[in-house]
Amino acid sequence: MTAADVDVLVVGGGPVGLAAAIEARLAGLSVAVVEPRSGTIDKACGEGLMPGTLAALQRLGVDPPGHVIAGISYRAGARHVDHRFATDAGRGVRRTVLHAALLARAHELGAVHVSSRAGAIELGTDHVSAAGVSARWLLGCDGLHSTVRRSLGWEVTPRRAGRRYGLRRHVAVAPWSDLVEVHWGPRSELYVTPVDDSTVGVAVLGPRGSTIEEAVASAPELAERLADHGPASELKGAGPLLQRTSRRALGRVRLVGDASGYVDALTGEGLRVGLAQARVAVATLDDPEGYERAWRRETRDYRLLTTGLVAWARSPARSAVVPVARAAPGVYAGVVERLAR
Repeated sequence: MTAADVDVLVVGGGPVGLAAAIEARLAGLSVAVVEPRSGTIDKACGEGLMPGTLAALQRLGVDPPGHVIAGISYRAGARHVDHRFATDAGRGVRRTVLHAALLARAHELGAVHVSSRAGAIELGTDHVSAAGVSARWLLGCDGLHSTVRRSLGWEVTPRRAGRRYGLRRHVAVAPWSDLVEVHWGPRSELYVTPVDDSTVGVAVLGPRGSTIEEAVASAPELAERLADHGPASELKGAGPLLQRTSRRALGRVRLVGDASGYVDALTGEGLRVGLAQARVAVATLDDPEGYERAWRRETRDYRLLTTGLVAWARSPARSAVVPVARAAPGVYAGVVERLAR
């Protein structure tokens, strides 16, 4: 590949990396995506696309099939509180289906795939190089454990205490609800998301050592629904979830998505925030400080709300989450509607 004809080099071919590539192509820029894996890529995640996330994907020309999500249900034992979205519905979409749709759109628009690892990053005054490709700008979209972030020295090691992890697998059972159920167990949260007419995704967030079996057993009603239904995918894991960065932009490099810093998956906003970052990263390629400001603006609500909820989830008051939501349904509805945007 000739160095001179690549405007944007995207490191990482996951959903956010592909979204960044699509944004760049829609802006008329040439794009190469560095990703050693081929085909569709799976990941441990809740797979619920909120209405705002779905709208952001559709703006990119991506509209993956899945199952309608009409709202969120917080549940603990026999108690629950539900809220249905006031406007548009969301959609449960298997990560492989989402990735395939984004990959097809990126290829349709002419993004080039470079089957390689990024390797060393070389910074110049008028270019940046990785994986043997030189470009005007580099977008590091390579996830929680970003090699771009680490190689540039922008990683801040978070404290080990309280680290949280995620697990996910699918169960071959027809969805019984059009709501994402969030079951609050003694030490972890369990998400049940309908992803098609015959499958639900089951994801767990909690401390190291949490298991899906333990989380399901703590929710008897759910355990009964899933009994005698086998797995429809292999178990996937992710973590630790908390990631910190000292900066997101310098010169010709930007960090986008989970690579730029991550709090937790508790509010299910990771993809929405990543798509917003991809959009503003391409819009501010000539202005690194402008991207820093836009990054803070686009992530502020996510960081504040998620940090607060995670602190509550890790506190002795954890068991009060659902009772408080039931006692203040207007507040709960307001939080869900904010997440839905």
